[in-house]
Amino acid sequence: MRPLLIIVVIILGLFLFKTFYLDAEHTDGIGAENTSSTAVGKDQASSKQTGLAVDIYVAKEVNQSNTIFASGTVMPNEEVEIKSEASGRLIELNINEGGYIKKGTVIARLNDADLQSQLKKLQYQEELAAQTSARLQKLVEIDAISKEEYDMAANTVNTLSADKEFLQVQVEKTTIRAPFSGMMGLKNISTGAYITPNVVISNLVQTNPVKIDFSVPEKYAQKIKRGQSINFTIDGDDQVESAKIIAIDPKVDQDLRTLKIRAQASNPSGKYLPGMFVRVEMPIGSINSIMIPTESIIPILKGKKVYVMKNEKAKEVIITTGLRTDSDIQVESGLNAGDSLIVSALMSVKDGTAVSVRSILE
Repeated sequence: MRPLLIIVVIILGLFLFKTFYLDAEHTDGIGAENTSSTAVGKDQASSKQTGLAVDIYVAKEVNQSNTIFASGTVMPNEEVEIKSEASGRLIELNINEGGYIKKGTVIARLNDADLQSQLKKLQYQEELAAQTSARLQKLVEIDAISKEEYDMAANTVNTLSADKEFLQVQVEKTTIRAPFSGMMGLKNISTGAYITPNVVISNLVQTNPVKIDFSVPEKYAQKIKRGQSINFTIDGDDQVESAKIIAIDPKVDQDLRTLKIRAQASNPSGKYLPGMFVRVEMPIGSINSIMIPTESIIPILKGKKVYVMKNEKAKEVIITTGLRTDSDIQVESGLNAGDSLIVSALMSVKDGTAVSVRSILE
C-alpha cells in the first residue's frame, strides 16, 4: 500500500510542476516574443514614415500687377558747352556760376576793335562807291558814258556791301549769348584770357523739365507706348514721382538685348540733378500668374530649378521665371497651381530624397 501511495504523490508532483512552471514559462516566452515582434513592426512602420522635415509652399495663381523695374539716369532737357566761334582776347565775362540765366543774355565778349575799324573803313568806301554810282547813272541817262562803266561802279557798291555784311557777322561772333534759358555751370577761364573755338568757357544746362533714360528687356517692347506713365524715386528720398514716356529708341541694343526708353518729368524746384540715379517702376497691366518665394529657386547652368514634394519624395523641376518683386518671383512655366513647393533645407534635398511636411507656409 505504501509504495502505491508514493507513486501517486510523485505523479501528482510532476503534474503540478508541469502545469505551474513549465507552461507559465512557455507562455511568458511567447508573450515576450509577440511583444518584441510588435515593437519591431512599430519601429519599421515608424521608419517608413520618417523623412527630411521641410517647409512647404502650395503654389497658387494670384492676380499680379505686371510692373517693370529698371534703373535709370536723370538727364538734362538741354545741355551745351559754351564756346566762342571766333578767336580773341576775352574782355567781358558774365557768368554767375550755378545761377539761372535767360535766353539771349550776354555771357562773354571778345575784343573786336580790329573788326570795328575794318567795318568803319568799309562803310566809308561803300558811301563813296554809292555816290560815284549815282553820278554815273545820271551820265548814262544822257549817254555821256557807256553802260559798262556804270555797271562796274554798281558792282563795286554791291561788293563793298557784301564785305560789310561779312564783317558784321564776324563782329556778332565776338559776343556770346545764352542759346536757351537754364543754369550756368562753373567757368573754366577768366577775363583777359585769349580763347579759341576749342576752349570751353562753361556749360549751360536746362534742368526743368528733366529727362529720365532707362532700358527694359526687349520682350516688353510691344507693351510700351509713348505717353505712358512711369513712377520713379531717387536715392535718399522715398517720395514717388511720375513722368511720361516721350521717346522710344527705334532699335534694340544687340549686345544687351534691351530697349532704351526716355521719359520727361517736371523739375521746378531743381530737386533732380542731371546724372542722378533713379529707380523706375512702369506698370504694364495685371495678369494671373503663379508667384513663388524667391528663396525656393536654385540657379543652375541651364537656368533655374525648384523641388516639389510628390509621394513623400522630392522631385526636381526646371522652371522659367518672369517678373520679380521684393520677395516673390513669377513662374512662367514648369509649375502648376497646387504643386507643393519645398522652400527649406534646399542644401540637403536631392531628387528622390524622402521628405515629410514640417509646416505649410502661406
